[in-house]
Amino acid sequence: MEEESNVTSSPSTRLRHRKRSSTTEAVLDGNPSPLLVNDQNKYKSFMVRTYSTIWMIGGFVMVVYMGHLYITAMVLVIQIFMAKELFNLLRKAPEDKCLPGIKHLNWHFFFTAMLFVYGRILSQRLANTVTADQFLYRLAKMGHDPLLSSDTLIEYIAGFMWFILTLKKKMYKYQFGQYAWTHMILIVVFTQSSFTVANIFEGIFWFLLPASLIIINDIFAYIFGFFFGRTPLIKLSPKKTWEGFVGASVTTIISAFFLANIMGRFPWLTCPRQDLSTGWLQCDADPLFKPEPFTLPAWIPGWFPWKEMEVLPVQWHALCLGLFASIIAPFGGFFASGFKRAFKIKDFGDSIPGHGGITDRMDCQMVMAVFAYIYLQSFIVSQSVSVDKILDQILTNLTLEEQQALFTRLGQMIGYS
Repeated sequence: MEEESNVTSSPSTRLRHRKRSSTTEAVLDGNPSPLLVNDQNKYKSFMVRTYSTIWMIGGFVMVVYMGHLYITAMVLVIQIFMAKELFNLLRKAPEDKCLPGIKHLNWHFFFTAMLFVYGRILSQRLANTVTADQFLYRLAKMGHDPLLSSDTLIEYIAGFMWFILTLKKKMYKYQFGQYAWTHMILIVVFTQSSFTVANIFEGIFWFLLPASLIIINDIFAYIFGFFFGRTPLIKLSPKKTWEGFVGASVTTIISAFFLANIMGRFPWLTCPRQDLSTGWLQCDADPLFKPEPFTLPAWIPGWFPWKEMEVLPVQWHALCLGLFASIIAPFGGFFASGFKRAFKIKDFGDSIPGHGGITDRMDCQMVMAVFAYIYLQSFIVSQSVSVDKILDQILTNLTLEEQQALFTRLGQMIGYS
C-alpha cells in the first residue's frame, strides 16, 4: 500500500508531467539541434525575449533610481518568487491533499529566516533612522539584541515541533523530503540575499555594477550564440556555445571598465547609506572614486589620439568583477541547468516570457553577489577603526544608561586633560 501511495497520481498530475517531458525532449536528449543558430523559430523567440528584457531593465533602472530601501524591497520580492518556484518543484498534488498544512509550514520557515536575516542587517540602520525617538530607538535596537535571535529561535522551534506533530504514516518520506528541500532553499536564497543587501547599503554602486555585468554577460552570450554559435560549450546546457561564451566574456570585461567610470561619478550610487531614509545622498568622494591621470603604455599604436587619460581607481577593481562575471558566474547557470535536467523541466517557472522563471534569471546573480561582497570586504572596505565605527558599536552594544555613563566619563576625561 505504501508503494502504491507513492506512485498514485491524479490525471491532471500525470498530464502535467507528460507535457513537461515533451517540451523539454529536445533539450534533454543531448542532441546538438537545440543550438539557436539552427532554430527555425529563433527570430520569434528573439523578439519575445528582447521585449521582456527591455521591460525588466526599465523596471530595474526605476527601482535603482528610487534608492536603497526600494532596491532592498525588490530583492525581497525576488526572493519570495524564487522560493515559490523552488517549493513547487517537489510538490505532489495527491500528497499535498493529505497534508494540507505542509505549504504553510514551508512558508513559516521561510519568513522565520527572513526575519532573522533582515533583522540582523537592517536593525542598526533602523536605529539610526529613529534615534531621536527613545521608544522607537529601543524597539529598533532589538534587532541587534539577543531578543531578536531568541524570537526567531522560538519561531523555528515552533515550526520544528509543528513538523514532528504532523508526521503522517505512509507520508514520512515525502514529509522529510519537503523538510530537507525547504532548508536547502533557505540556504541558497538567504545566504546570497544577505550579501546582496549588505552590498546595497555599502553603496548602490556595489550592487548595481555586479548585477549589470551579469545582465550584460547574459545578453551578449545570447546575441553571440544567436548569430555565430556553432560549437557547443557544455552538455548540461545544449544551447550554450563557445562563441557566445567568449564573445560575452570580452564584452563584459570591457563594459566593466567603462561602466565603473560612469557609475563612479554619481554620489547617489557611491555613497553608503547608514539609515533607512529615502532622501538624496551626498558625501565626500571616496579616493576610489576620484579621477587619477593614467599614462597609456608604450605599445599603444601611435595613431591613437590620447596618450593620457583620467581613470577612477575603482575601474581596476571593476576588471576583477568583470572577469568573475564572465568566466566564473556562468557556472551558476550551468548548475541550474543540471538541476533542471535532474527534474526534467525546461524552466523553473514561466513568469517572464522568453526567459522562464525568476530563478532562471537569478542563478548567476546569486554567485556574483557573494563574490562581490567578499571582494568588497577583503580588498576595498577599510578595516581601520574610525569614529563612525566606534559610534556604531556604542549604539549597537550599550544600553541608553551605559551610553549616558560613557558620555559622562568622556566629559570628565576631556575636562581633566
